[in-house]
Amino acid sequence: MSSPDATRTDGPGKTPALGTDSDAKLPPLGCTIRVVSASPPTLPCALQDLSAAQLHQAYACRQLSPVEVARAVIDHVKSWEPHLHATWDFDPGPVMAMAQDSESRWLKGEQRGLLDGVPVTIKENVATQGQAVPLGTAASQLTPAGADAPPAARLREAGAVFVAKTTMPDYGMLSSGLSSFHALARNPWNLQNNPGGSSAGAGAAAAAGYGPLHLGTDIGGSIRLPASWCGVVGLKPSHGRVPIYPPFIGRVAGPMARSVSDVAWMMETLSRPDWRDATSLPFAPLPWTDLEGAEPQPMLKGKKIGLWLDAGWGMPVQADVRAAVMGAAQVLEAAGAQIQEVPAFTDAGVAEGINRFWRLRSWLEISALPPERQERVLPFIRAWVAEAAQYSTAQAFHGFNQMGVLRDAASTACQPFDYVISPVAPLSAFAATWAMPSNDPGNAMAHIAFTLPFNMSGQPAISVPCAGPALTNPVGLQIIGRCHDDIGVLRVARAFEQLRGQLPPWPQPPA
Repeated sequence: MSSPDATRTDGPGKTPALGTDSDAKLPPLGCTIRVVSASPPTLPCALQDLSAAQLHQAYACRQLSPVEVARAVIDHVKSWEPHLHATWDFDPGPVMAMAQDSESRWLKGEQRGLLDGVPVTIKENVATQGQAVPLGTAASQLTPAGADAPPAARLREAGAVFVAKTTMPDYGMLSSGLSSFHALARNPWNLQNNPGGSSAGAGAAAAAGYGPLHLGTDIGGSIRLPASWCGVVGLKPSHGRVPIYPPFIGRVAGPMARSVSDVAWMMETLSRPDWRDATSLPFAPLPWTDLEGAEPQPMLKGKKIGLWLDAGWGMPVQADVRAAVMGAAQVLEAAGAQIQEVPAFTDAGVAEGINRFWRLRSWLEISALPPERQERVLPFIRAWVAEAAQYSTAQAFHGFNQMGVLRDAASTACQPFDYVISPVAPLSAFAATWAMPSNDPGNAMAHIAFTLPFNMSGQPAISVPCAGPALTNPVGLQIIGRCHDDIGVLRVARAFEQLRGQLPPWPQPPA
């Protein structure tokens, strides 16, 4: 279970007028434009594989145009989509129009920021003006959104090129690419495997190379889980770091990409303020793109890093995942970090309480639909919520309180350490056709024991791919920081990325 993420959508017709906080002291978007070197960068042949930084520099040097990059990404998406089904409402016409607008700005010297002309995909529960928000379910009514949600608004203001919306399961309730509305999404590393979810299409699109940047959402692991299973980087920022509307306990939007650097570049834009999120943090112009200031060894030397391998509940950690995380710990220790084991700090009772509250919340919303629309919801999800019809007020209240219990337990367990590392998921792959790793609505929480605590605590947590010759499927290392230390988490992730060893080549479309 990825959790009922999308039911709190930045949805159609519900959003106040757009606007950043006019009182915030923001650096202008254009002020961060810079050319890293005087000479044009050396670029690989495949334009869709370029990073955001490479694209920015190539545009600044007039070596590339956003139009030719957009065209390359469109062609690449077309070659993959019959196999992956990662996108929804993919229309090359508007993509090229946005790219042409960006090209015009660059030619006039009026580029807007780091992401002007950079291709992005956006998870379909994040509203974009004029497009419907299906929430992954055939039960939705396809009403065009009246305004961009905060993350989409920031990306549009920055001049990013919107390639497509990415697919998700019904209401974001599954860690899966299974949906009653979308075609089944698959994992580009192995089409028989699931990409995970609920940011299913975003994870698959990132691994397949649908441009460098992808926006997901996460309330129980929905960014980190598909990032782990698809072998990409996915950041769940500190709660409130990226404004979202409407906000909910534990719910965040965040970037997914092939590298830590690209995730950081996207955060520079996503973290800008929006008054619609009353729970967001005060804006801070953090050094998002300054990840290269220190070599990995000086960065890690003396850092106290907790190694958390026993969640206390949920699925057991499989041998390949344990070996990959232990290997990552050895890499960090060799670079000077002090590794110490973190004991289990919660139990299945806390998780079941949260599961009960989420079930009731979702049952109330689904049961409020007309009967004919209720029947369109994925049967797995209808089975998951059905039990909630019998819950008492006391059970609901107890379940809600467990979110605070888990919050306090997670922050207390992490406090002695600079950072904590763990698996993202207890297993490295599961079948594409399954609704979740257990494929059992009665055991819906078993795979999120390592991710859920940090949604409740609001701590930043990132999934970074592990390396190792024995790995047959991608495995993500989760790096967790203290509340609001997003920059520190990114820097440790970047240090690990530099030290971990070679990853396999990115998957290519089937012939």
